[in-house]
Amino acid sequence: MQRLALFDLDGTLIDRQSAFSEAIPCLCRTYGYGLEVERWLLAELSDRACTGDFTRLRAAFGLDEPAAELWQQYVDLMAAAVTCHPETLDGLAQLRAAAWAIGIVTNGASDIQRAKLTATGLARLVDGVAVSGDLEIRKPDRRLFELAAARCDAELTDDSWMIGDNPAGDIGGGHKAGLRTIWLRGQHWPDELAAPNHVVDDVTDAITILLADTE
Repeated sequence: MQRLALFDLDGTLIDRQSAFSEAIPCLCRTYGYGLEVERWLLAELSDRACTGDFTRLRAAFGLDEPAAELWQQYVDLMAAAVTCHPETLDGLAQLRAAAWAIGIVTNGASDIQRAKLTATGLARLVDGVAVSGDLEIRKPDRRLFELAAARCDAELTDDSWMIGDNPAGDIGGGHKAGLRTIWLRGQHWPDELAAPNHVVDDVTDAITILLADTE
């Protein structure tokens, strides 16, 4: 049976924070918004963003631009700014060559997450993608992991893996879905959460573990 590896996107395969820190000032320059608007966006969109955030922005500052236009500009800027390290892309290609099915399980709006996947070249290396915006559910909900597996034409088994940086969403959700887990350290680890199978500093280290598990 083909092995399955599910990966988180933001903070695991890509650096959302760096792209975000570049995209927001650029958006504000494009529309001539001042520092107050920029600070609002940096604070309110720090963890996630959707069209509704720009509806709130318009209301807060009396802006004329439609929320849909501002959202699309933000999506385009994030896609232009986000990157995936070549070593990560190479590692995923090695996993596929070793007959692994690769899926993405990510919270976020569907259009912006898929734009990131396309812009970074990740889209061509994965077999299936499940975005929380597809079903209006979020990790750690087991259904999002099941959707990712189904889109990979695979099943969740005790030989499947979830790799991510978020303790509750990625690792806790992976545990609830019956998966083995690898955590990318960085966030605070909650004492009440069961430990992951492995802890690494970079996603390429996680890929190395998976490749070794293939042998």
